[in-house]
Amino acid sequence: MINIRKAEERGHFDHGWLQTYHTFSFDQYEDPKHVRFRTLRVINEDRVQPGQGFGMHSHRDMEIVTYILAGALQHKDSLGNTSVIRQGEVQRMSAGTGVTHSEFNASEKEWVHLLQIWIFPAQKNLMPGYEQKDFGTLAHGNRLRRIVSPDGAEGSLRIHQDAVIYDARLGKDGTVPFALAPQRGLWIQVFEGALTVNGKTFLTAGDGASVEGLAENHFASEKGAAFLLFDLE
Repeated sequence: MINIRKAEERGHFDHGWLQTYHTFSFDQYEDPKHVRFRTLRVINEDRVQPGQGFGMHSHRDMEIVTYILAGALQHKDSLGNTSVIRQGEVQRMSAGTGVTHSEFNASEKEWVHLLQIWIFPAQKNLMPGYEQKDFGTLAHGNRLRRIVSPDGAEGSLRIHQDAVIYDARLGKDGTVPFALAPQRGLWIQVFEGALTVNGKTFLTAGDGASVEGLAENHFASEKGAAFLLFDLE
């Protein structure tokens, strides 16, 4: 079964300095039909004006992944981490018992475009932690690149949940398969181009979709696409 979440149906707020789209209920946006998918709680697509950002604020008991689509983001937190996250880099912050952080556009000229992802941890009150890695430019290819996993396999960032995140960029007539294990579910989030799922479902940038009960899955693009794939318990 495949359920589509169209880009234009997401929650949207224009704050001037921030253009934000919420796939699931978040902050002022409440949608009882779209609160979460399995352990995936948040996918926010944000565009932040140069020099602007989110001041110091706190989280706990959440695995937070930041994926940069364009530009650069300045990060600071109560764990003592200070870094700039650029396109090709991915950040994982485990809020655990509590962490305070800020995120600002690192540029005074260009907007930063990012996806912020929240996943419920397998247990509460974990020790807060931080990890960041440069995976390099997402190149065309008929493969899924593992960027987050519970065991750090293939050089991925380690998350405290049985969840794996892949990214992929398909070129013209590109294809990639994925075998879904029993009792698990997929979430697909397209951020560039157009993607066909299992020969029937057509998704464009900003669209998402859940997949359950289908063991063999196939992703294809006629003209090119880039997307994230979440394999969730």
